Amino acid sequence: MPVWLQGWGGWPEGYCHRQLLDAVRYLVAGGISWREVSVDFPDWGGVYAFFRRWREYGLIAELHDWLRGKVREREGREAEPTAAVIDAQSVRAAATVRAAATVPASSRGYDGGKKVPGRKRHIVTDTLGLLLVVAVTAANIGDRDAAADLQRRLRRLHRDITLVWADGGWWGSSPPC
Repeated sequence: MPVWLQGWGGWPEGYCHRQLLDAVRYLVAGGISWREVSVDFPDWGGVYAFFRRWREYGLIAELHDWLRGKVREREGREAEPTAAVIDAQSVRAAATVRAAATVPASSRGYDGGKKVPGRKRHIVTDTLGLLLVVAVTAANIGDRDAAADLQRRLRRLHRDITLVWADGGWWGSSPPC
């Protein structure tokens, strides 16, 4: 029994965690909705409950961080990165009525520099390209405006990082103090 469930009581789980985790990976990799889970896996309600429980306790992020450390060690690096790369990408929003109805207007904008309506992904990776921090904003939010939040989150999650590479769009003509 997982440590985080000890002492909670209740019914024992009906499926092994490996089956549930494989089902979540299958859904994420294929971009499949929860209700369309394959018959080879447990029912969608059980898979979703498992995912939700792991997310609530921070175990998905913990698993991601652990796997990133293992990949870094396999590449001959320390598990925790000391340098990072930050960049952003504007993503065009779908022009359909259905997409406009499901994406709140507050999260959409227009990136005048790239002439793209939609959202913007702000991503921080380590030097191997492994994900450290992500933020999604409206496309009209500038890189410098998003940088403050990203830096705070990066510092809180990865205290060993001492160097961050960024292009001029993040800091303007001179880097921050």
